[in-house]
Amino acid sequence: MSGRGNCCDSAAAESSCATLKKELAHVRRCATREQAKRAIFEYIEVLFNRIRRHSKLGNLAPAQFERRYYAAQKAA
Repeated sequence: MSGRGNCCDSAAAESSCATLKKELAHVRRCATREQAKRAIFEYIEVLFNRIRRHSKLGNLAPAQFERRYYAAQKAA
């Protein structure tokens, strides 16, 4: 993030929070704070970063996009 007062930073954070709420918080109830922490961690680390495809990344998951990016950097 670029710092305080940058509207683009806020938009990215707001979009991420909206997606998290829509795909996790409004679908699943957690009985404890620990369950909520685990559910959020699994959503971000497993689903969002490794499985869920992102149109801005050429319909790749972020982890796959990152692997391809660094492989291309090594090959160059």
